[in-house]
Amino acid sequence: SVTGRLKAIRVMGKVSFADLEDGTGTIQILVRRDSLAEGWYNEVWKRMIDLGDFVGATGTLTVTRTGEVSVSAESIQFLSKTLRPMPDKWHGVKDQEKRYRRRYVDLIANAEVRDIFRTRSAILRAIREYLDGADFLEVETPILQPVYGGAAARPFVTHHNQLHQDLYLRISFELYLKRLIVGGFEKVYEINRNFRNEGISTRHNPEFTMLELYTAWWDYRDTMDLVEEMLRQTAREVLGEAKFVFMDRELDFQAPFQRKRLLDLLRETFRLPGSLHLAWGDEGAEAAHAILETVPDDARRSILAGCATTSDDLLIALFEECVEANLWQPTIVYDWPKSKCPLSKGKEGDAHTAERFELYVGGMELANAYSELNDPDEQRRNFEDQVKRRQGGDEEATMMDEDYVRALEHGMPPASGLGVGIDRLVMLLTGSASIRDVILFPLMRPGRAVERDEDEDSDTEQS
Repeated sequence: SVTGRLKAIRVMGKVSFADLEDGTGTIQILVRRDSLAEGWYNEVWKRMIDLGDFVGATGTLTVTRTGEVSVSAESIQFLSKTLRPMPDKWHGVKDQEKRYRRRYVDLIANAEVRDIFRTRSAILRAIREYLDGADFLEVETPILQPVYGGAAARPFVTHHNQLHQDLYLRISFELYLKRLIVGGFEKVYEINRNFRNEGISTRHNPEFTMLELYTAWWDYRDTMDLVEEMLRQTAREVLGEAKFVFMDRELDFQAPFQRKRLLDLLRETFRLPGSLHLAWGDEGAEAAHAILETVPDDARRSILAGCATTSDDLLIALFEECVEANLWQPTIVYDWPKSKCPLSKGKEGDAHTAERFELYVGGMELANAYSELNDPDEQRRNFEDQVKRRQGGDEEATMMDEDYVRALEHGMPPASGLGVGIDRLVMLLTGSASIRDVILFPLMRPGRAVERDEDEDSDTEQS
């Protein structure tokens, strides 16, 4: 006995061949008029059953003359009817708009799409196995938060009617996970959804999946080692090897990841003379403006449109505009400006540099990490500076979180945290060009109507 969806029907007089598909694969059923109840073949099978219907077939396993294993049906049971035509068996669903808006049809038509999401599940399983094996504890933290923080992003706002209180969909797990470090858990992680009220692109979706972990007694150098080994092991577990192809170019997770200071990368990229002092803070202003004069006009306009108000802002904008896309092989870019890292510990002996790194792969940011700031007085000052930025018009500046400062006042051990974009990691390991290809139901802009039945004609066929 087999059950499934009818994916193909070939009627040859008194005999029909049909392909029945379920989650394990496809099997052929052989339907003979004389093997079924009288009249059933002509009145039901040929006239009423269509492609896409769900049926069950019971019979004897046999092998056809062409060598295909089949079920020679002695009875067929109708299970569920499809009222809309199936996607064309040769071409599937090609229209991207329809694929994303009607993922159910995309999954029916395209087996390779189902494979992407099976791989996504395998990636999450491999990450959990790695972290669980390293004695990390998986936890869950609030999605609705009275104060949002942990990242530079605009939140989604909602309102709790009974409490008469505005709440925010979280933009990060960070501040709650670090409260757990204060409470005595030394290794914690969460894999879950974050929400940021930002643009939509091939690399951004307002609802996305993140891994965040925090480890007591570590600094950002320890976390560099962890993310490298975790990603290498995940690729091996999922793909069988740590070398693979993304966008027609090889990516190598097997070789040691490159590690470069951000300022050194800027100096190499723009070939700055040794006499030009490149630094964070006001000391870097001359170099930042000298670099800006060397970039193409369109890049310069884009950078200036981003409202870079300090030399640190300008250097980061130059990195994002001119350097980031060229970081193809895994590259850990470390030592960022302290002014851009309100939750990060500063580098000892350098007031302008934070112990922070970002990991770039395939020309895009994949992970962000730092040694955690655990000085409550400095954290309060950083929050106050963020509040001033918000009052000055910076919509991505964070709020004052009094309870988090109170938690730090109870004492937090030295620690390091890491955030990894799961959707982008899935893009890399499945060779997907768009983040929409690895999210089952991505948020879509209001667009052209796709509901009219006549729009289906090019992508579907009547049985």
